[in-house]
Amino acid sequence: MVTRADIPFTVERMSKVDTAWLRMDAPSNLMMIVGVWIIKPAVRYDAVCDRIEERLLKYPRFSQRVQIDATGASWVTDTRFSIKRHVLREKLPALAKRQPERALQQRLGELAMQPLDARYPLWDFRLVENYDGGSALVARIHHCIADGLALISVIQSMVDGGSDPPQRALRGPQPHGWDAAEEWMSHTLIEPLTVAAVKALEVAGDGAAHAFEAMGDPRNVLERWLESGLSKGKAGSAEMARLAYQVLRDGAALALMADDSPTRLKGVPGTSKRVAWCRPIPLDEVRAVSKALHCSINDVLLASVAGAIAQYLKGYGDAVLGKEVRAMVPVNLRPMSQAYKLGNQFGLAPVVLPLGLDNPIARVYEVRRRMSELKGSMQPLLAFGMLAVAGLLMKPAQDAMLSLFSKKTTAVMTNVPGPREKLRFCGATLDQTLFWVPQSGTVGLGVSILSYGGGVQFGIISDTTLCPDPQAIIDGFAPEFEKLSLLTLMLPWSD
Repeated sequence: MVTRADIPFTVERMSKVDTAWLRMDAPSNLMMIVGVWIIKPAVRYDAVCDRIEERLLKYPRFSQRVQIDATGASWVTDTRFSIKRHVLREKLPALAKRQPERALQQRLGELAMQPLDARYPLWDFRLVENYDGGSALVARIHHCIADGLALISVIQSMVDGGSDPPQRALRGPQPHGWDAAEEWMSHTLIEPLTVAAVKALEVAGDGAAHAFEAMGDPRNVLERWLESGLSKGKAGSAEMARLAYQVLRDGAALALMADDSPTRLKGVPGTSKRVAWCRPIPLDEVRAVSKALHCSINDVLLASVAGAIAQYLKGYGDAVLGKEVRAMVPVNLRPMSQAYKLGNQFGLAPVVLPLGLDNPIARVYEVRRRMSELKGSMQPLLAFGMLAVAGLLMKPAQDAMLSLFSKKTTAVMTNVPGPREKLRFCGATLDQTLFWVPQSGTVGLGVSILSYGGGVQFGIISDTTLCPDPQAIIDGFAPEFEKLSLLTLMLPWSD
């Protein structure tokens, strides 16, 4: 058992990227990762407190609060830490007896817009002790603590048999669903360049901040940034200067990308959220379709998402011919062997989903083509670099910089492969697991695809002003996949 007495007092400077996420909280979008475990049979509150205290506090970040100062923020040990403040009992309304899933979805939407208490470490768990024949454990963790990949590794250390942090390195074969393009990016591009890019940004840190505070034409900003860094002798070498210039130059090109199609899913969000999810689809069926069409599982799932969104818009009488929506997809920028480490080390890859293709097979092939074009892209790395720069800026300048992304984006989408077999927690079975990453700026739609225990689940969190009925999109996901599966079976087969 880890107790408060075992936690040494420390003060640690927050990284630039994590600082950017800390400052990104807004009335329409709080920067929290929200997740839920459905556990059967029910688990006891005291057992959950003991497990979380024993496993989670081995990661120092979860016993540290955030201390903000004029130049950024620091992680400071919370000397008043109490596990009962961070693991709470939760009761659902009377609706839960008749419609437990709907009641839980409603509460998750409320919690997604309820800020964490900044006086303490920025996370909490809430246990619904009696939920649909079992329990539901809701997690809320601020994005400044870690990105989704790191948190999955951390949270899974809490299950029965979970290992201590240093042993959480992922070695050997990658989990199923690990896309070849992402593997290529990790080993061929990301690992050798991530450190160099961040060093390049740090080289002219003050110059970068002063340049971006002006928020003029990004191309002019780059010239000012480079000149400022070089004039102060901070570039270090011609090679580093060239790399720094390339990172910011290409980052400007990323910021200047074309807007995606205007739809009712884009606009000015409000201040309330709704959450929805579907029942799991057998992963073996998705894999069979992907093999038959010679594409990845990811291509099949993204094409089904595009079809479900198109059907939702058609249901409101909206035309979708020739329209497409851009989803920002997080891409891991850390070696997979370091997945257990906290902090944010991911970039954003813009995936444009075609809405106007009625033929599901044609839609899959178009998604495959677009994903193939991203294979060698530096855009995820550059997006990470821009977040590092954003962490240097004053809040208004950071908001202006990051709004360049949100104006061109309809959704944030995650696709995470989980364990093939169902896990156990406090002696019970972890039946379902879902989570949603936050949206930033004016983005009002978050889409999550998670494979776990032999199934694939599709979930949405949406702003109620822009998408008041996310369940309508969810309800279109399985039919779109079934349509694709049927058409695949009808294709001519050859030996």
